[in-house]
This record gives sequence, C-alpha cells and structure tokens, in this order.
Amino acid sequence: MEIRRAKEKDMDRINELLRQVCMVHHMGRPDLFQGNQNRKYTDIQLREIIKDEGRPVFVAADEKDEVMGYAFCIFQQHSNDNILTDIKTLYIDDLCVDEKIRGKHIGKALYEKVVAFAKEQGCYNVTLNVWSCNETAMRFYEKCGLKPQKVGMETIL
Repeated sequence: MEIRRAKEKDMDRINELLRQVCMVHHMGRPDLFQGNQNRKYTDIQLREIIKDEGRPVFVAADEKDEVMGYAFCIFQQHSNDNILTDIKTLYIDDLCVDEKIRGKHIGKALYEKVVAFAKEQGCYNVTLNVWSCNETAMRFYEKCGLKPQKVGMETIL
C-alpha cells in the first residue's frame, strides 16, 4: 500500500467513496442527509480541491494504484483573533476507507500519514468532526488516540 497525494486520475474512485460516506450519514441522520447517492463535491469542486495546497487530499492506493481510501484535509489558522491563539491546525474534513475492505488498518495508515504531514508542516494539532450517529467512526478515532475537543448539541423542533 502507498499513501500519496490524490491526483485527478483518482477522481472516479474517490467519488465512489464519497457516495459511501453520504449513505453512512443518510442512514444515521436521514433528516439531515440526502440518500440519493449524492456526494459531497461536484467533479469541478473535487478537481479544484485536489490542486489546492491549502486542502491536501491523501489516498491509500494498492499495488495496482487503485484507491482504497482517502483523507481530505484543510489547513486552518485564526490569525489576529480576539480570543483564539494563532495556532496552525490540520483539520480532517473527511476520511473514508472502502466499506468492502475495512478492518485492514488502511484508515489507521491514512490517519498516521495525515499526522506526520501535519507535523512536517508545523501544525499544532490535527482535528476532525464525527457525527455521533457514526459509532464505528467514533470508536476508530478513539483507538487512534483522539479525544473530544468540543461537542455540538441540538434540539429538534
């Protein structure tokens, strides 16, 4: 397995995985997420993200260079904020491994690559959000050593 930056040629496979993520969210919160095989980004948006140095995307590819998983990241920094310190964060916007091959430590390898990259880039921390309905993902991130930073709460009216 190789973990590398995403390329335009990876888009079809990334789109398949984005659809899987959409369905996980739809199954957990159909009141918030559409279930009609939508995906988070259009091809135009995805192409731009792959080129954007401020939004690095990593893929785990097998020996045939087939994408098995991805990690979408975004650099964040709050310069000159009234209350927040000026730290550089690498935010994991989305991490997915193909549902057919989970449990083979591909997600862990992607996460470790992201952490190593963040250290190389001088980041203070790596953050992410996870939906509470996605208990599998929550357990995975806890096993990776992540701890809650903040909690989003709601009341449905």
